[in-house]
Amino acid sequence: MSEDPTSSKLVHDPPWLVALVRAEPRAPLMFPYLVYLLLLATQDFFPTRLLPLAISLHMLAGLWVVRLFRHHYPPLGKPHFFIAVAAGIFAAWGWVAGQHFFDGITIAGNGLGGRLPFYPGQSKTYDPHVDFGNGPLFWTYACMKIARATTAVPIVEELLWRGFLLQALVSWDEYDKVAYGKFYWRGFIGTALVSTIQHPDNWGVSILCWLFFNALFYWKKSLLCLMLTHATTNLALYIYVLRAGDWRFW
Repeated sequence: MSEDPTSSKLVHDPPWLVALVRAEPRAPLMFPYLVYLLLLATQDFFPTRLLPLAISLHMLAGLWVVRLFRHHYPPLGKPHFFIAVAAGIFAAWGWVAGQHFFDGITIAGNGLGGRLPFYPGQSKTYDPHVDFGNGPLFWTYACMKIARATTAVPIVEELLWRGFLLQALVSWDEYDKVAYGKFYWRGFIGTALVSTIQHPDNWGVSILCWLFFNALFYWKKSLLCLMLTHATTNLALYIYVLRAGDWRFW
């Protein structure tokens, strides 16, 4: 009788998690991101002055969910540290430069740098100095936001985008049979287009950034490398915002 290949991984997991993963094998790659989005909405229940606390709790909860599924991820690969950091800085520069480039292009009265036409609401630039001033409270808020953007965010997003959707858009039901890191046009282009839902106010540069991230993943075949790249991009963007006061990218 052959041994269940998942048994060694599941032995230390709580029974409900074992049942969940067996019922939905895609859960470890999808749920951290979905739970992260769900918990993001809870920030609205915190008074503005307690937003740093809300962000820190959100970050810790996201990381806890990631840890919960730690036995069920595909091989994360090598960090490729110098390539990841260089790629992250380049992506941050491209995000800012590309957005300002799109801001200057108008077609039929619609600016390419604006919000997607089919996306509800209006894009608004938020300057946190208005709510937090310039003192310790502002810097507590900024540090918590940067900490979340360089830890929980890149992990949950890369598990979903490069760890799952690149393969799932090729074959949803048999995503795990799609060669890991193998190039497919459907995944390469599809994830970039879907990313615009996540970045409706920066949809043009979002497409370009996702194509760049996808290409890096196809090259290095390492989720860890992409997590580090993504974290570096977010860090560089926030440093730029704090120095330049360009709050559109906050």
